[in-house]
Amino acid sequence: MTARAPLPYDFMPSVPSFTLQSTDVAEGLSWRGFPAETKSFAVTCYDPDAPTGSGFWHLVLLDVPVSVTELAAGAVSGDLPGLPAGAFCVRNDYGVKAFGGAAPPAGETHRYVFAVHALDVDDLASQGVDSDVSPAVAGFNLRFHTIARATLIPVYGH
Repeated sequence: MTARAPLPYDFMPSVPSFTLQSTDVAEGLSWRGFPAETKSFAVTCYDPDAPTGSGFWHLVLLDVPVSVTELAAGAVSGDLPGLPAGAFCVRNDYGVKAFGGAAPPAGETHRYVFAVHALDVDDLASQGVDSDVSPAVAGFNLRFHTIARATLIPVYGH
């Protein structure tokens, strides 16, 4: 068996966790049990097994209001029909500001790390983060504002 790439959260400071569930692992996420001091959320999806050498970002959704604890299937796809008010996507590695689905090469199985980050700020936009930043810049800011995190890691292959 080929060694797997480490998960990005293996290199970040430990934070409390909460519950993340899905009726459809690509979307349809819901979360509960986050800290009371949470002010907003970010939702990300990352493939550490992509052959790019640095992984692959499928989704970076920021500034989800604290009142939102669920995303319906399809909410962050296409023309973003279910995007919560105030929330925005950063361009993913497919080059779009939406969710890019799983597409491992034939014969390969990849892990997809869905994460919901509970943040200590009302929005990252007030910190200078907008939809034109890279996933790396968004992740840098998440690193300093995440007070708890929930992950769900489905595996998909052809």
